[in-house]
Amino acid sequence: MMMNKRMGLGMVVCVLLVALVLPLQAAEHARPAAKSKVTWVHPVIANYGGVHPRPDVDMQPDPGADYKVFVDVLSTGKDPTKVLGSLQRLARLVNLMGYAKVPPGHVHIVALLDEKAGMAALTDTAYARMMAKYDPRHAKKGMKNPNLPLLHALKKAGVKLMICSQAMAGGGIKDSEIDPSVTITLSALTDPVIYGHRGYTYMQL
Repeated sequence: MMMNKRMGLGMVVCVLLVALVLPLQAAEHARPAAKSKVTWVHPVIANYGGVHPRPDVDMQPDPGADYKVFVDVLSTGKDPTKVLGSLQRLARLVNLMGYAKVPPGHVHIVALLDEKAGMAALTDTAYARMMAKYDPRHAKKGMKNPNLPLLHALKKAGVKLMICSQAMAGGGIKDSEIDPSVTITLSALTDPVIYGHRGYTYMQL
C-alpha cells in the first residue's frame, strides 16, 4: 500500500515537472534567433551599391581577366525622389569588380540609360520639368534629380554612360538638358549591336 502511494506521488511530481518544462521549451523555440549583422563594403563607389564580402563562395571575378560589359539600364522606381534601383545595381557591379581586386584598367563598362530610365540623365531643371509633366504631384519647386550624384560617381569610376538621341527627340528633350556626365548616342537600337561587335557582354538591369 505504501509502495503504491509513493508511486502515485512520483507520477504526480513527473506530471508537474513536464507541465512546467514544456512551456519553457516552447517559449525558447518561439524566440526569434538573433540576426547577425551583415557587413557591406564599397571598394570603388562610396555610399552606393554595397557588396557583402563572401570570399568563400564560387564564381569570383578573375583579377587577371579583362571584362567588357554593356549594361542596358531599363528599370525605374516608383518614387522619383529616390535613386533608381537599377543604378544602385550598376554601382554594385563596379564595386564587385573592385572587391575582387580586378584592376580598373581591366573593367570596361558601358551603360545605356534606356527608355524611361533615361530620365536619370536629365539636369535638375529638366528633371523637375519632366516630373511636373508626367505627374503633377511631383511638381515641386527646386526638385532635384536624385540620380546625378551616383551618375557622377559612376563616370569617375570609369563607366561610360549613354542616352539615345532618338528617345530624346521623341520626348522633346534638348541636348542642353542632359547632364554632362552622359554621352548622347545615335540610337539605343544600334548601341548594343555596336558594342556587341566590340566583344561586350550584354546585361540588362
